[in-house]
Amino acid sequence: MTRYGSQFGPNYTFLGVPECDLDDLSTYSEADVVIVGAPFDGGASYRGGARFGPQALRAACYLEHDGSRPSLAMRVDGLKDLTVVDAGDVELYSGDAARSCADLEVEIERIARSGAIPVVLGGDHTITWPDATGVARARGWGKVALIHFDAHADTGDITFGSLIGHGQPMRRLIESGAVRGDRFLQIGLRGYWPEPETLDWMAEQGMRSYEMTEIVTRGLNDCLTEAFEIALTDCDGIFLSVDIDVCDPGHAPGTGTPEPGGLSSRELLDAVRRICYELPVVGMDIVEVSPPYDHADITALLGNRVVLEALSAIARRRKDHRDGTTWDPALPLLADRIPGE
Repeated sequence: MTRYGSQFGPNYTFLGVPECDLDDLSTYSEADVVIVGAPFDGGASYRGGARFGPQALRAACYLEHDGSRPSLAMRVDGLKDLTVVDAGDVELYSGDAARSCADLEVEIERIARSGAIPVVLGGDHTITWPDATGVARARGWGKVALIHFDAHADTGDITFGSLIGHGQPMRRLIESGAVRGDRFLQIGLRGYWPEPETLDWMAEQGMRSYEMTEIVTRGLNDCLTEAFEIALTDCDGIFLSVDIDVCDPGHAPGTGTPEPGGLSSRELLDAVRRICYELPVVGMDIVEVSPPYDHADITALLGNRVVLEALSAIARRRKDHRDGTTWDPALPLLADRIPGE
């Protein structure tokens, strides 16, 4: 794939990080993270517009696009302390879901085999099928657990006569064996779908789903701790998939299938931080940001910060492993500062 740039609109990278070309290994052979856009919304069952998500996610910030973002909380710069590059968008045609998924899978596998973590900017949730499959081909078939934030289970079988869509990627992943059903953790489910027969299929696969009522009753942190224990059993890495509609529409209005009663933006950011600091994340996507339905860039800003929170936590995890230190989230901001420095 010769670097395509942005499939829709001006060509710019994620907050100004350097470009790379996936056809030229030398441009990303030393990268820790490769950001890539997947501007596809041909699998959407309700409101479209997520094809414009990658462009919005790259741009949404009030600070200079200088390739640097020091984290106040974690005392690292996820864009500087890691080597982060942006491969642009994979050219995807929303009118041909099968071809688009196949093309995307090839590129994600290429990134994962280089040793870098692919961070994929969606796009609707269809793309998690090729994203996680590409990582599994590189990192180990059935050896990558998946942690999935979403209002919806996305385990449907056939929708509108198609096996491919944003309501079906998790079933396709499990059926293929790329990800084990009993290492598939879903967080934030709610609402009025799927139907009982799909829930029965999910139970047969050994899936573990945390519905919002359980999260409210037990607490998000307790649910995450339990999910981590399951995910790390017999698996070498974690693929993190974040559907922005896991958040309440008041926190993320710009999405295709909004469902009231979800997480707050703060809860999502804290959860992503924990996952990427405590677990060996080997791939990630952020999906279902639909700019045409956004207001004041609320959803795009949240999606941008989900990516930054993940990168900052990965950078802090590597720093602490290297230095033999442990990050303390309760440490006061200025406790280790000397006036005048």
